[in-house]
Amino acid sequence: MPEHVRPSQLPRWADPTVPLASLDAQGASRRGFLRGAGALGALSLASGAVGSPGSAAAAAAGGGDPRLAWLVGDHHVHTRYSHDAKYDFDQLARKGAEYGLDWMAFTEHSNIGHAEKGAAAEHEEIMAARRRHPRQLIFQGLEWYIPAAEHGTVLVAPGPNEVDLLRDFERRWDGKLNRWEANLPENEARAVAALRWLADQRATSRVGDVVVLANHPSRLGIDSPHEIRAWRDAAEGICVGMEGAPGAQGDADPAWVAHRGSTGAQRGEYVNAPRPDSFPGYPAAAYRTFGGFDWMTATVGGLWDAMLSEGRMFSITTNSDNHRTIWDTWRDGDMPPGETFDSLGWKPSPTDTGTPQPGSDFWPGQFSRTHVGVTRHGYLEVMDALRRGRVWVDHGHLVDGLEVRLAAADAPPAMGVTLGGRLRVSRGERLELRIRVASANRPNPHGILPELAHLDVIRGAVTGAATDRDSWRAPATRVVQQIDTSGRRGTYVLRIPLGRADGQSYVRLRGSDGRRNGVGFLGSDIDPAGPMTHVDNDGDPWADTWLYTNPIFIDVH
Repeated sequence: MPEHVRPSQLPRWADPTVPLASLDAQGASRRGFLRGAGALGALSLASGAVGSPGSAAAAAAGGGDPRLAWLVGDHHVHTRYSHDAKYDFDQLARKGAEYGLDWMAFTEHSNIGHAEKGAAAEHEEIMAARRRHPRQLIFQGLEWYIPAAEHGTVLVAPGPNEVDLLRDFERRWDGKLNRWEANLPENEARAVAALRWLADQRATSRVGDVVVLANHPSRLGIDSPHEIRAWRDAAEGICVGMEGAPGAQGDADPAWVAHRGSTGAQRGEYVNAPRPDSFPGYPAAAYRTFGGFDWMTATVGGLWDAMLSEGRMFSITTNSDNHRTIWDTWRDGDMPPGETFDSLGWKPSPTDTGTPQPGSDFWPGQFSRTHVGVTRHGYLEVMDALRRGRVWVDHGHLVDGLEVRLAAADAPPAMGVTLGGRLRVSRGERLELRIRVASANRPNPHGILPELAHLDVIRGAVTGAATDRDSWRAPATRVVQQIDTSGRRGTYVLRIPLGRADGQSYVRLRGSDGRRNGVGFLGSDIDPAGPMTHVDNDGDPWADTWLYTNPIFIDVH
């Protein structure tokens, strides 16, 4: 990697050499938002395309956290190097650029063909894609079949050993390849050992960094609370979070359902019921999405809050999980005579048929977006932001920009702790939440000009490590305030008093287009206007969009 970031390597919206007039409305909005945060110069002058985690090139906000640039990405994308996907790298990279992605990760399914041949061939294509798309940070990753559980994204920093590490990990630790899929204690222990092995690879500098995120955690009900906690605890900073919302968000789009004649379609392809190996403590509702988000995330006072109430960061993301895009006309490429996916390690490039083909996904960046806060433009910076929890997510391009800071009420306006951070205050000190919103200023890819109708302030107590590792409840967490933002356009600032600090706690935000909500899963006193499930075949994702932020912790002394 080059020693210094050239302007041509920055996203167009962040590159000061690109005239503002040449950017589209959202690109101009993002640049203006970045200037308002005082972070544009720091990002532009970043050193190191790979960089170093935790670098602080941006000036700190008056003694608070540094000002951040928010890069938009997708950590879960499949190509024809996965047995059940079909696209070329360039198709996906071009679509990602079209929809504003600054970074993306190709995470192929573990498979004999992939481990033996596909991963190495894929790496050559990824290297070429990085050269052809220098403004995008393109990761090579893996979708791991977690022993005794669901899938997970394994994300490694680019470097001379990235593909060797992925192949080694796949052969050693994949639950599917090693037949460790059964829900057995010894397989759960193997998942923990795998994460510790990854930590060792990082510690010995085999790779610059590695992070793991649990994918679609509620889909089958087989990721039990004690397993998720065990992954988080296995090795510091390796398993850093989970998908707050899965891919396959187009599965229940009514127009698409009518076209393909589907039955039982649900956003996220969450169409399941408990199996013999599912965790028995999950309710039936856990097998559906709420406003497109996984039940673990969407339930105020649920499993995500239970993790946060232990006082430790556990990040959420959202992504496309792109395999096959709705309304797309390309079909799988034809295998050469006598060859299979396992014998080649990939499928030939797809062929355009001119007619829509089966699918349930959106293109990377078309609907689901994960925003990570960085001080420099680079791969390690993206990974460091995921680990630190400097993350917010949205669907449907609900807003162009979001900055959240928590500060003592009498602190200067520029001060404050941002997402994933910890604010240390004295007991009784008054707190203020400071939010800057850049409203959407162009129609989204569906032709709708999004409007943020409200922001919900969610607050929970930090009670320490869970005594019951299978508990999924955080009884002290609830929505404490809803702020009406309907009709507000442009960039605006909200200053929300949070009262006096009276104990260890955290605060996070949730927002919505306001089109579809109701009493939350745990009752109206906890969540009076939360996301809802939908009936089969009628889940228009564009008419039910939400955003979520990671928390800010409050440490009282």
